[in-house]
Amino acid sequence: MRTPILLVLSFLALNIATDWYIFHQISARCRDRRFWRTAHLSSCILLFLVMLAGLLLPAREGNDHMLLTKMWLLFGYLSVYLAKYVGVIFDLIASVPRLLHRRRCRAMTITGIICSAVFFVAIWWGALINRFNINRNEVDVHIPELPAQFEGYRIVQFSDIHVGSFNSDTTFVSKIVDSINAASPDLIVFTGDIVNRKTAEISPFIKTFSRLNAPDGAFAILGNHDYGDYMTWSSSAAKTGNMEDLYSAYRETGMRLLRNETVWLRHGSDSIALIGVENIGDPPFPVYGSLQKAYPRLGDRNTKILLSHNPAHWVDSIRNRSDVNVSLTLSGHTHAMQIEVLGLSPAAFRYATWGGLYDDYSKLSSGPLHQLYVNIGCGTVGLPMRLGATPEITVLTLHCK
Repeated sequence: MRTPILLVLSFLALNIATDWYIFHQISARCRDRRFWRTAHLSSCILLFLVMLAGLLLPAREGNDHMLLTKMWLLFGYLSVYLAKYVGVIFDLIASVPRLLHRRRCRAMTITGIICSAVFFVAIWWGALINRFNINRNEVDVHIPELPAQFEGYRIVQFSDIHVGSFNSDTTFVSKIVDSINAASPDLIVFTGDIVNRKTAEISPFIKTFSRLNAPDGAFAILGNHDYGDYMTWSSSAAKTGNMEDLYSAYRETGMRLLRNETVWLRHGSDSIALIGVENIGDPPFPVYGSLQKAYPRLGDRNTKILLSHNPAHWVDSIRNRSDVNVSLTLSGHTHAMQIEVLGLSPAAFRYATWGGLYDDYSKLSSGPLHQLYVNIGCGTVGLPMRLGATPEITVLTLHCK
C-alpha cells in the first residue's frame, strides 16, 4: 500500500491528458455539447475527489475499516480510468486515417467504447465475484529419490490469504478451509502472508483455521506482510509485541509455524525433511530467514521440501546449485499481481517464476534437480480484485521418478 509520490503525479498527469482528450472530442463531435461537457466535467471532479480521499486516508495507521475504505476508493477510481484508457487508445487508432486526409474509422471508435465497457465490467467482476471463486489445482510432482513410503503423498498448499482484506467476515476463509479438508491431504502447508499489517486482523479467523485437518499436520511460514513492516508502531516494543501475538495466534490455530527450522515427516521406515524459513526475498523486502540455519547440511541425500515465501529465494539460492539438494520448494508472494488472462500475467515482468511449477532440469547435467511451485494466493492486497488469477489451493501429489 505504499504510494510513491512520483507515480501518483505521473498517473494524475496521464488522467488529466485523457480527460482533456475526451472533453475535446465531445466538443467536436456531440450535438448536445453542453450536456455532455457538463456531465464529463462533473464526473471528473467527482472522481478527483474520490482519488484525493483515497490518497489522504493513511495506509500505515488507522484501523482496518480505514484501510479497506482506502483500497476501495482507489480501486473505484482506477477502474474508471483504466476503462477510459482503452476507449481513448481505440479512438486514437480510429483517427489515424485523418493523417492521410481520410475519414475517421467510426467502427474502430465504437469497438473501443464496447471494449472499454467490457473491461470496466470485467474489473468489477474480478472484485465482486472472481476473488471469491476457488480454484483447486491438482499437480503431480516427480522427485527422483522420493522414499517409497511417500509415493502418492498429497500436500495441500495455500498462500497469501491476507485476512485483513475480509475485515471480520469469515465466510470466504471458511470455504478455503473446507476445500482444503475435502482434498484429503496428508499434509497442509501455508506459505506466508496471513495478515496485511498487524496480528489483530487474524483474531476473527483463528477458530476457522483451527478446523484444518491432515494426518501429518498443518505447517506455516511467515511472509513479508506478517512482520508488521507495513504499519507505523508507537515503539519497537509495540512491534515486538505484535509478533509475539502472531506466534500465539498460530499456536491457537493448530498450524505449526516454522521459523528457520526443520521437521521430519515419517511414514514407516522412510522420512523426508520439511524445512521452513522466514522471509527471504529480493529488495525492497527485508531478509529475516536463513536456510543454512534451518538445515545446515543442504548437500546431503535426504529428500527435502522447503517452504519459502518469496520465489526469488529459489531463483537466487537454489536453482542450478549442485551443492544444494532441495527437491521441491513451495512459495507464494506474487499473487500473479492478481491479473492473469490466457495464462499471461504482468507478474512476469517482475518475477521470473510467478505462478505454477518450475524446474532446472535443462540446466543441470549432473547433481540434484530442483523444482519450485509458486501458488498465486487466495487473498488480495492493494486492489480488492482478481482479474483471472483465481484464488488457488494447490494439491501436490508426490511421485517417485
